[in-house]
Amino acid sequence: MSRVTLSRYLIEQTRSNNTPADLRFLIEVVARACKEISHAVSKGALGGVLGSMGTENVQGEVQKKLDVISNEILLEANEWGGHLAGMASEEMDNAYQIPGKYPKGAYLLVFDPLDGSSNIDVNVSVGTIFSVLRCPDEYLSQNDSLDEQAFLQPGTKQVCAGYAIYGPQTMLVLTLGNGVKGFTLDRELGSFVLTHDDIRIPESTAEFAINMSNSRHWEPPVSRYVEELLAGEEGPLGKNYNMRWVAAMVADVHRILTRGGLFMYPRDSREPSKPGKLRLMYEANPMSFIVEQAGGVSTNGLERILDIQPTSLHQRVAVYLGSKEEVERVTAYHQA
Repeated sequence: MSRVTLSRYLIEQTRSNNTPADLRFLIEVVARACKEISHAVSKGALGGVLGSMGTENVQGEVQKKLDVISNEILLEANEWGGHLAGMASEEMDNAYQIPGKYPKGAYLLVFDPLDGSSNIDVNVSVGTIFSVLRCPDEYLSQNDSLDEQAFLQPGTKQVCAGYAIYGPQTMLVLTLGNGVKGFTLDRELGSFVLTHDDIRIPESTAEFAINMSNSRHWEPPVSRYVEELLAGEEGPLGKNYNMRWVAAMVADVHRILTRGGLFMYPRDSREPSKPGKLRLMYEANPMSFIVEQAGGVSTNGLERILDIQPTSLHQRVAVYLGSKEEVERVTAYHQA
């Protein structure tokens, strides 16, 4: 049987589900950029890409060399194709304007160029997360710089979301709003090949992911829930749970998509003015879209993440996502 490459899959989506051709081209460009990032990550110390840049991003986090390299790869790959009206990145303060010498398109691209970059130097899986939105018509007609407001759309407005994970294999996981597909990079062909046709998250699970070192800062609903998980068969939930924590959202969510589980990054008392740690636009929205399309659930503890109206490009949010049964349980504890 012939193998289905990413290009073939997208062409078939154009024919059968009316996926616009310019969206298809945009996804292919993002995928090529992810292949380039994968190559840079795989070189490690041999490519001189490990270590810190000595600079900070808008969130005050120290940037790794590969953070900056990955950001530049995505910008350069996507700025000239004529598919985008603008871009926004976790690593940049403001929206990225398409240079005037290039045509502009109908879409907006937002991305975390290298999620989990604290793991780079220890050779643990990292990844790229991206989301595609339609640019509102009122901004398409403007010749001025694209306003940040154009990007501030709830997650329900996403037309596409995906991530690439750079691990033992490089994979691209993608949703166009009609289920979740997984593609594995065949390095000999240089193509992403469909290997996971219909990814589904089991409704029940006995596995969770959370940073236990922050337990003293958690709010009462989180403390209660995790205590019940740890109580095992003797506790109120009546079964034993395993904990896994990679400290890279891409890796933790990929595991959940593969075999089920629950990912939690709650808000805590260290920075009470901030509603969470993860970024709504670059991490929570695209991952929530993927998880929901795979049959899972995603909330901030009180409401569906995809329904949240963003107020800024770098807005933060608490995240609980994964298997339906457990996400609904911890959400109910918050709502109570």
